[in-house]
Amino acid sequence: MARQGAARKSEAAERDVARERSAGVRTAGLDRLIHERVRLGIVSALAVNDSLSFNQLKALLMTTDGNLSVHARKLEEASYVTCTKSFEGRIPKTEYRLTGAGRRALEHYLDHMEALIRVTRQG
Repeated sequence: MARQGAARKSEAAERDVARERSAGVRTAGLDRLIHERVRLGIVSALAVNDSLSFNQLKALLMTTDGNLSVHARKLEEASYVTCTKSFEGRIPKTEYRLTGAGRRALEHYLDHMEALIRVTRQG
């Protein structure tokens, strides 16, 4: 049953992309919040890990503290990720997790990108 639902979502995404393509627009249905490179990296990394610390994300994405903070905050404001701050001894620790809404947004984004690739290769 899950495969049928995924197939329907993929078919719907493909129809959306075909409609956009015929209108001369190729990325109208993309979630612009996730489409940005660092934010896509954050969401993707969290999709395959239960949680990651700020420093782990920073090293993984090879970005600066300020850049990661800004992008993580945007995802947090959209409720795509949660941020938990704590201390290990006297050392502050910031940990991020992907929310259900974030996982759904990523799945929708990936469906749309897959459909865009299929339609582009056909045409």
